[in-house]
Amino acid sequence: MPARFSAALVMVLWASCYPLITIGLDSAPHLTFAALRAVIAGMTLVGFAALLRQPLPRDGPTWGWISLAGFGMTGLGYYGMFHAAEFVAPGLATVIANSQPLIAAVLAFLLLKERLSAKGWIGLGIGFLGIAVIGAPQIADGNRSSSLEGLAYVLLAASGVAVGNIAIKKISKKADAAVAMGLQLLIGAVPLALIASLTEDPARIDWSLRFIASLAGLSIPGTAIAFWLWQYTLGKIELTHANVFSFLVPVFGLTIGVAFFGERVTPLMALGTAIATAGVILTSARLPKPTPNSGNADEGSFQRRGAVSEERDQSGI
Repeated sequence: MPARFSAALVMVLWASCYPLITIGLDSAPHLTFAALRAVIAGMTLVGFAALLRQPLPRDGPTWGWISLAGFGMTGLGYYGMFHAAEFVAPGLATVIANSQPLIAAVLAFLLLKERLSAKGWIGLGIGFLGIAVIGAPQIADGNRSSSLEGLAYVLLAASGVAVGNIAIKKISKKADAAVAMGLQLLIGAVPLALIASLTEDPARIDWSLRFIASLAGLSIPGTAIAFWLWQYTLGKIELTHANVFSFLVPVFGLTIGVAFFGERVTPLMALGTAIATAGVILTSARLPKPTPNSGNADEGSFQRRGAVSEERDQSGI
């Protein structure tokens, strides 16, 4: 599977999450809903890995990165995402959340020593400009306090996702994708469940067919499959080059918003989508091929201890 295709497919799956959250929020408290999503997705991945007899991580640093991914991407990410859905329209929330490639690019430069060319940085800037063009009119309209509160939640989620992406990249060649992503989802579900138990009434869930369909769509394709594909992709290309595909989410997110929520695509939104797409094309026009030594220095020793690397088990990405 080509790296560009797997990255784009992840963005399609993630673009569907905000609308599905909006559908399910009428039937369940926010954080209870988020914790359920993480637990179901995590158990699905861990169960799948167990069927394939994939080993658990064997060293402390790998467990540490998995935990950081859980608290960042799942804990902070879901906390901000589920609260934002109350204040921000699904299409807008989807695109604003994807300011995180810029945050992740800076972190990748500082922590992973990833280097982008001038063209790559320009592409990121263009992609972010496209998102700003799309989101600015909706933020300016309506209740300003609600818009700003929703924006704060979305930015919190974006920061958590950016930190989580760094952690996922660090373990992308050290642990099976289903094992690592399943564990990080279950770890991230712990603080969500604790806060939910203190601030919400989990018994208020309305187990209607509408809610069950929303939860299933979020948990399996929107989370379990998407996270598995994401670690798989990060095992093939640098984080910044993979993450730039997040700027394609507006295309999918706005389409879903129009189809199911009656959102109107203005000429300015269309222009912003075109700009964001141009940024993706510019940054990913020639993705660098991974080098044999591009992984962490202890990757070889980890593999010699018997761990199964998802990257080495799959071929042709």
